[in-house]
Amino acid sequence: MRRREFVARSTAGLVGFSSLPGLPSCGEAPAAGAQPELVVRGGTIFDGSGGPPRSGDVAVSGDRIVEVGRVSGAAAAEIDARGMAVAPGFVDIHSHADLSLLVNPAAESRVRQGVTVEVVGQDGSSVGPWGDAAFESTRDRYRRSYSVEIDFRDPGGFLDRIDSERPAVSVATMVGHGTVRGRIVGGADRPATPSELEQMRALVRQALAQGAVGLSTGLEYTPGSFAALDELTALAGELRGTPYPYASHMRNEDDRLLAALEEALHVGRVAGVPVQVSHLKAQGERNHWKADAALSAIEAARAAGVDAHFDRYPYTAYATGLSNLFPASARAGGGARFLERLADPSQSPALERACREKIALLGSWNAVQVVGVGGGDARAQGRRLGELAEELREDPYDLTVRLLRESGGSAGMIGFGMSEENTERLLAHPLGMVCSDGGAYAPYGPLSASSPHPRGYGSFPRVLGRYVRERGAMTLEAAVHKMTGLPASKLALADRGLIRPGAVADLVVFDPDQIGDRATFEQPHQYPAGVHHVVVCGVHTIRDGEQTGQRGGRAVRGTGSRGPGPGS
Repeated sequence: MRRREFVARSTAGLVGFSSLPGLPSCGEAPAAGAQPELVVRGGTIFDGSGGPPRSGDVAVSGDRIVEVGRVSGAAAAEIDARGMAVAPGFVDIHSHADLSLLVNPAAESRVRQGVTVEVVGQDGSSVGPWGDAAFESTRDRYRRSYSVEIDFRDPGGFLDRIDSERPAVSVATMVGHGTVRGRIVGGADRPATPSELEQMRALVRQALAQGAVGLSTGLEYTPGSFAALDELTALAGELRGTPYPYASHMRNEDDRLLAALEEALHVGRVAGVPVQVSHLKAQGERNHWKADAALSAIEAARAAGVDAHFDRYPYTAYATGLSNLFPASARAGGGARFLERLADPSQSPALERACREKIALLGSWNAVQVVGVGGGDARAQGRRLGELAEELREDPYDLTVRLLRESGGSAGMIGFGMSEENTERLLAHPLGMVCSDGGAYAPYGPLSASSPHPRGYGSFPRVLGRYVRERGAMTLEAAVHKMTGLPASKLALADRGLIRPGAVADLVVFDPDQIGDRATFEQPHQYPAGVHHVVVCGVHTIRDGEQTGQRGGRAVRGTGSRGPGPGS
C-alpha cells in the first residue's frame, strides 16, 4: 500500500473510536484540561482496538494521554505525524529480553521496533524465584561477562530493579514453571512429591503477589518437561481468581503437536484459567497440515468456554539450544549429565539415532544454523551445520557433539522447519497475537557478540511491512490490534495498548510505506526501517529514527489479587 492510498483510505469517511468500556489506570492521570507537554499532530490514529483509523492529534501530559482528536494550542514539544500512522506502543507478549535489559538499558533492538512493553519470564524460565545455587551462578556469570550486579532473587526484586534502572522499555514478567520446579525438585526426571508441589504452589502465589502476570511453561525443556499433567493443573490453578493466563511452550511442536495442544487447553479447562499458546507452529513438512487442525482445536476450546489465544513471530525458523536436537530425557540432571550420556557407549547410539531423526524432520543438516558457540569453535558462529561439516570434512553429527562439548552444552541453534503459508495464516488469525520470542541486542557492545535470530530486531516491523503492506494478509488496524490492544487485554494491562485519554502514553509513529525489517539470518544486527518516533511512558525515546538518550521504561506489575481457588 502506497502512502497516498493509505492516507486516502484512512481519512475517507472518518469514524470515531470504537466504544470501549472505561478502564482503570495504573496511576493517577493528569487532571482534565492539563496543558500537554507533547502533541503528536496530524497522524492517522490506529487506537489499538482494531476499529477503523481516524485523523487527529494525541496530547500527552506527564506519562498519560490527555486528549485525542483535535488538540488546540501549543505544547512544549510536538511530533509532526502527517502521512504517518500513530499507534499504541507495541506489547511483546512473548519476549526474552529479561536480564539483557540490565546489560544495555537502551534496549536498542526492542524500542527501535516500536516495542514499549516486554512480557518476559517465558518458556518456563523467569528471573527467579531462585535458590542459592541458581542465584549465585547467575550473579557470578553477569559479573564476569557484563560487569552487571544481580542483587535480587525473585520476580519482585527484578521488577524493583527495572524501576530503578528505567530501561528504554517497560517490563512485565510471568513466573516460570521450570524455574520454580528447578528450585524445589531440581533437574530430576520424576514427579513432584505432595510436599514439593505445595512448595511450588507457594512460590507461584508469592510471584503473583509480587506482580507476575501469568505462569509460563517450557515443556520441551528441562526440568519443565518432567512435570506431569496434575502438577501443571495444580500450579495453573493458582492463577484462578486473577485475570492472568497459563502460557505454554508445549511439550511438542511437530509430530505430537495436536496432543501437546490438547494438554495445554486441558490445563486451562481444568484449572479454570485463560490459556496463551506460545509461538504456535507446526514444524517439519510432514506436520504442516496440522496448523489448520490446531487452529480448529483452539477455536473449539473457546466455543466451550476456555479463554484461549496464541502468539506467533513472523518467521519460518525457530531458535533454541543445540541440545534440543536430543530428547529431554537425555538432558535430565543438567548439562554435565547430558554430556556424559553423549560420551557413554551404552547410550550414545540411541541418542545419535534420535538426533538424526530430528534432522530428518527438519529436512537436512543445513536446516540448522549455529547461533552461539559458548566459547567453542568460533568458525561455527552463524554457519549452517551441513555446510560447515563439509568444509571441515567432519560428519555433521560428530560436529554437533563436538560443539556441544566445547560449549559445555550451551551452544544455540536456529531451526528452519515451518512453512510460509502457515506463518501467514497464523499471524492473520483473529485469535493470534504478534510476538518476537526474541531477546534484546545491539550492533555494539556485549549484546552484539552472538548471531541471534533476526526476530529480536525485526518482528513487529516485519509484520507491518511484509504481511500487511506487501502480502495483504490482514489490515493495518487488525495488525496493530494484535500488537497492542489484544495482548494488553489478555494480560489485564488496563491502561496500555490503547490510544485514549487516561492511558499510559506509549506511542509509535511509523511510515506505513517504509516500515519493515532489515535483520537477516546471515546479518541479524540491523535495525528496522520506517519507525520514526517512539514515546515510552511519555518520554520521547526515539526521535526521527534515532534514540534520544532518554528512557521512560518502568516495571508493569499485575494486581496480585486472587479469588477462591484450589488450596486458597
